[in-house]
Amino acid sequence: MSISKRRKATADIDEPFWRHKSLAEMTAAEWESLCDGCGKCCLLKVEYEDTGEVFPTSVSCKLLDRDTCRCSDYADRKRHVPDCIQLTAAMVDNLSWLPSTCAYRLLSEGKALAWWHPLVSGSAETVHEAGISIRQRTISEDEAGDELQDWIVDWKL
Repeated sequence: MSISKRRKATADIDEPFWRHKSLAEMTAAEWESLCDGCGKCCLLKVEYEDTGEVFPTSVSCKLLDRDTCRCSDYADRKRHVPDCIQLTAAMVDNLSWLPSTCAYRLLSEGKALAWWHPLVSGSAETVHEAGISIRQRTISEDEAGDELQDWIVDWKL
């Protein structure tokens, strides 16, 4: 093997998985590590049946820990919230409500992860420090009542 081929092979090994694997090629652990912990996908949404438009609200899923922006029972969430979506690589391009900052969306679009993403920064706190997360900006669905449309927000997601 030539020196340039060995360097290329070494560079590929040292390169982070998200730069050389497609979403579909990732292991379950790699896939899960892409979640930046912003909590935006855990916001309840209002969908208008006549137009199909989807709007985020400031109401979070009852399982969202609003301090960490992580699910309080991720492994068993479907038992508590049957309509919780299990995101897959095949779904990413079809979910218009995925945040513009979402790693799954960014990688699917051929874009890089932002500096604040925990895989880049090495810290789960940078997503909060950068103001990307919904930390302390929501109320729980248990507190919101029945009129979700009253909680629609115009946050850049």
